[in-house]
Amino acid sequence: MATMVHEVLANTVAKRGDRPALRVKRDGGWRTVSWSAYGRDARRAGRALIKLGVEKGKGVSLIGANCPEWLIADVGAILAGAMPAGIYTTNSAEQVRYITDHCEAKVAFADTPAQVEKFVAEKDRMPHLEVVVQMIGEPAADAGGGKLRVLGWDAFLKIGDEAPEADLEQRMKEQKPDDVCTLIYTSGTTGEPKAVMITHTNLVWTAGSLLDTLNLGPDDVTLSYLPLSHVAEQMLTIHGPMAMGSLLYFAESLEKLGENLAEVRPTLFMGVPRVWEKIQAKMVAAGASAPPVRKKLVAWARKQGLAGGFAEQRSEKKPLLFPIAKKLVFDKVRQRLGLDRARICVTSAAPISRDTLEFFLALGLPILEVYGMSECTGPATYSPPDNYRTGKCGICLPGAEIKLAEDGEICMRGKHVFKGYLKDPESTKNALDADGWLHSGDIGTIDRDGFLQITDRKKDLLITAGGENIAPQVLEGHLKGIPIVAQAVVIGDRRKYLSALVTLDPERIKAEASAAGSPAKSVDEAARCDTFKKHLERQIDGVNERLARVQTIKRFTIIPREFTIEGGELTPTMKVKRKVVNEKYRKEIEALYPDEGASATPG
Repeated sequence: MATMVHEVLANTVAKRGDRPALRVKRDGGWRTVSWSAYGRDARRAGRALIKLGVEKGKGVSLIGANCPEWLIADVGAILAGAMPAGIYTTNSAEQVRYITDHCEAKVAFADTPAQVEKFVAEKDRMPHLEVVVQMIGEPAADAGGGKLRVLGWDAFLKIGDEAPEADLEQRMKEQKPDDVCTLIYTSGTTGEPKAVMITHTNLVWTAGSLLDTLNLGPDDVTLSYLPLSHVAEQMLTIHGPMAMGSLLYFAESLEKLGENLAEVRPTLFMGVPRVWEKIQAKMVAAGASAPPVRKKLVAWARKQGLAGGFAEQRSEKKPLLFPIAKKLVFDKVRQRLGLDRARICVTSAAPISRDTLEFFLALGLPILEVYGMSECTGPATYSPPDNYRTGKCGICLPGAEIKLAEDGEICMRGKHVFKGYLKDPESTKNALDADGWLHSGDIGTIDRDGFLQITDRKKDLLITAGGENIAPQVLEGHLKGIPIVAQAVVIGDRRKYLSALVTLDPERIKAEASAAGSPAKSVDEAARCDTFKKHLERQIDGVNERLARVQTIKRFTIIPREFTIEGGELTPTMKVKRKVVNEKYRKEIEALYPDEGASATPG
């Protein structure tokens, strides 16, 4: 049984060499890379890196959109005994410098001239870096600005063709299962990012465990679109497909995800909560303009779907008319979304509202929650398609352990748990205890059937002026259950009461404004319209009725634009950066607390 990444690749190439491994759209058509070509080019990349002076145990940084070249460079670095370190495409030149210098990369990969320039601009502060490989297109003659050697992709691979095969074989032979072979840099919501050290065992064991438990295999089809610098996407795009010898497509962009889904029709699809929320918003907007008869049919079918979904979770029979609802509505919805072949639809990386989960459940499309973190190579729990609970994050990964500490903190132990943080023994000691338990920083509960539910982040807990501990993510989930609310951030640390910043769903503005009796036709107009705000206030009051008094939202303000990655409010995996939101909207927050002055710290 394979225990090393290069063994997994070699086994798959030997078994499925002629089968397609990767498909990417270039010049308007899908281009295919076979497993043999994938394996061959990864080895060429490994030899080239050795020839360029990359030492065993040193970093190789990568920045760029998801593409075959990214995978080949990443896997090639692993074969050469190096540690690939992915960088988010939205990172600044300064952030690129920090990661590249921290992992002591001699060679870096970038997909476009603009990304290459980030390395060039900071070269004077990166003493180790010598070469940047531009993965897409030919670099300009002066691309390095006299500071760096910039190679095109073909020129880079040609260096590998000229390097001895024996050198690569020796590097692979020297590696051990416990060696670090990948660095995952945390997205740095507070301070500099930490480098999570992932070993061969971590990657190979975790991928194998998931494939076995979910019954995935060579006939599965997946679609890559989330940032490859994130551990979940590496499992879905690199190590999972490599272990099963399956076919992977690359989405053209996040904007074209819906179009690509319809073309690819994956059998396994993972969407972060924001992706599912956006799909939901578009479906609701489209449904609003449907003929009355169609609206009635869909409403009836959704009742059948919701009842059927919860019956399935209780191991009971579905409603008698569920098959008719499936044929008339659910199957057509799946087909339109490109999910008609999807056996497993997953959400992870951030909290998702129950409203969104029930929306898709009611359409016969259960979304299975997975919980984990970079430090446990992605998943700590999973939800089997035949054993899931809406609103819960699933059960412990087979062969691993999970427990709750006395304060409710979730702790994990097993072969998926990382080796530590690179060059940071203090943070490693804080995360890993003497018995090998990884302390997640998340608070949760585990029911008698073993299902985990996350209630909040330890460090995100708000402590009000009255000393009450408040879990903001729970309340934000309730607020996002209001159809017009796109995003919500609850404020209240050291404050006398809780308030909220909310953004609105632009797809629903016209219909919602009409229902409110407001003349608003845009998010900006709605944010300034007293009639619309009163309408939203009534809906928030409805949420408050279901909450304890100390949890109620006393005041709110509408932010007339969405929180985005580009705006700095979201991480690349679309988690809210609370510190950034608090700073960026300090003026709006202070206006929610007119009697407190500016002395309290927003949070």
